[in-house]
Parts: sequence; structure tokens; C-alpha cells
Amino acid sequence: VLAMGLVFVLLLGDIDLSAGVAGGVSACVMALLIVNTGWPWWAGLLAGIACGAAIGLTIGLLRAKLGIPSFVVTLAFFLGLQGVTLKLIGEGGSVRVDDKVIRGLTISNLPVTAGWAIAWIVVIGFAALTFFQHRRQRALKLAHAPTGVVLTRVAAVAAVVLGVTYLLSVNRSVNPNNEIRGVPYVLPLVLVLLIVLTVVLRRTSYGRHIYAVGGNAEAARRAGIPVDRIRVSVFVMCSSLAALSGIIAASYAGKVSASSGAGNTLLYAVGAAVIGGTSLFGGKGRAIDAVIGGVVVATIANGLGLLNQSSYINFLVTGGVLLLAASVDAVSRRRRSSAGLA
Repeated sequence: VLAMGLVFVLLLGDIDLSAGVAGGVSACVMALLIVNTGWPWWAGLLAGIACGAAIGLTIGLLRAKLGIPSFVVTLAFFLGLQGVTLKLIGEGGSVRVDDKVIRGLTISNLPVTAGWAIAWIVVIGFAALTFFQHRRQRALKLAHAPTGVVLTRVAAVAAVVLGVTYLLSVNRSVNPNNEIRGVPYVLPLVLVLLIVLTVVLRRTSYGRHIYAVGGNAEAARRAGIPVDRIRVSVFVMCSSLAALSGIIAASYAGKVSASSGAGNTLLYAVGAAVIGGTSLFGGKGRAIDAVIGGVVVATIANGLGLLNQSSYINFLVTGGVLLLAASVDAVSRRRRSSAGLA
């Protein structure tokens, strides 16, 4: 979720170093409002996301109106927001997240039948949309993929979705007295976010404006696109999703501490976006890149752990994969530039 938010900022060629700790502060605000003031879970959740949006708005205004490089602005917020969390919680302290709804977001599961129903809806919906687009492109005599490629794409998505659903529907508890089966509630949430953000980027004028500004800000300005407004909006989007990611992390951990969102959180999120295919130079990227990259990063960490490899191997392999992805992006951009395509 954090990586999906960073995709919006990376599309403009900017960076948000404060996204991780912004999520921590937002989760802290949510937890304190629920625990100390008795707010209902939904009000605390909205307040946490609003806190993230306010942070992003401030960063975006400083970047767009004053022209301060995003690296400097977000580095300052990265340091400052950690102080805010320390002030709210106190050194060495933490706030427990005991609300059943918030806590159950990551530790509770959908009924098995509901999980299968969602899986089939996703598969059928993706297949219908893919075949509709393919048929429309053929009818308009536009460039389109061969029918075999389209069928393979649909089959691959169906295999992944149904395969994951099957694995999650099997009892995965190591304790014979406790049964754990079903799709976690957080998975449909990520899926909905992925669909919505993909539609925003690919099917709306706002999304096309983001790509235009990321490709060439001056050309976009001359075309009448409000560059400053777009720049502010992507930071608001990034910090809002960072707030949601912080709340999800707090749900999984069961608490919010002074170190929430700090450490390597941001680095892994940026790495996930880049590994998935988002360009650090701007103008190229999709919401699904964050999901693909996140799966790769998680697979490396879990796979090496299962192989009983040392911790340093995890860092070396993840860093190498990130460097490889960035190198491919740079070489591809250079070739496109030499061919006059970028």
C-alpha cells in the first residue's frame, strides 16, 4: 500500500522520504483517538487518513510553491515527524490497538465461500474487460495483441488468483486445536485499492495529466495542465496511502510505537515500486508495479528465511535486484532517448 502511494510521486520524478514515518504518525493519531478519547474505529480511521493528507498537502505546497527539491523537503519531514511521534507517545512507549475491527483487518479472515466468490468475480471481471478491450481494438483497427497472448494473459491471472485463494482456503494453522483458513480481510482491501488507483491513472484525465507532467513538465504547462496543482495532489495521495499503510501495519502489530514507519520501511517500499517497473526518472509506472515489486521483495525475504540463509544475504539479494531493475530502466530510457522516443 505504501509503495502504491509512492508510485504517484515517482511518476513526477520526485521522491517522498517521509512516507513511512507519515504513516506511523497517522496510525499514532488514530490509536490515541480511539484509546484515549473513545472515538469509534471509523472516526479514528478517517482522522488518521486526514492526518496523512494534511502532511502531504504541506509537503506538496512547499515543493510546488517554493520550489524546494522534494528530497530536501521530505528529508526534513522524515526527521521532524519522528519527533512528533515521540512527543505523542513518549520514548520507549507504545499505544495498543485493541479495537476488534482495526485489529481484525489483518488477523481475521473472510469466510471460505466469500473468498472464493471474490476470486471468481475478479477472474470473470478481468477476462470480460480484457476481451472487450481486445475486441474493441480489433473493431477500430488499432494495434492489438494476438488472441493467443490475450488468452494466455487471462489464464495466467486466473491461475494466480484461484491458486492463492485455494492456498488461503486450506487450514494453515500449525496448532491442531486451532483452525486458520480463508482470505485475510486486508487482501480484498489491497485489491480494491489496486483497481481504483489503476482506473485513476489509466482512465481519467487526472491520471493522464500526471503522466504528462512526469514526462515533460514544461510541455505540460504549455499545454494548459496545472502543473503545481498536480504536484501537490500526488503528495497528498502518497501521504494518504501512507497513512492507510501505517494503520494496516499497526493492525498487524497490535500497537503503534515511536519507531513505527521508520527503519527500512520506506526503502523497501521504494524498492518495491522500482523493482515492479516504475521509473525513477518519472513518466512511467503503474499501481500494479508496487504490488508486483512488493511480492518480489517479500518472496526474497521469506524464501531466504526458509532456506536458513543469514540476514545479510537478504539485504545483498534485495539490493542487487533493486540495482538491476534501476539499471534496466536507465538503459531503456537511454535507448529510447537515442531513438528520439523520449
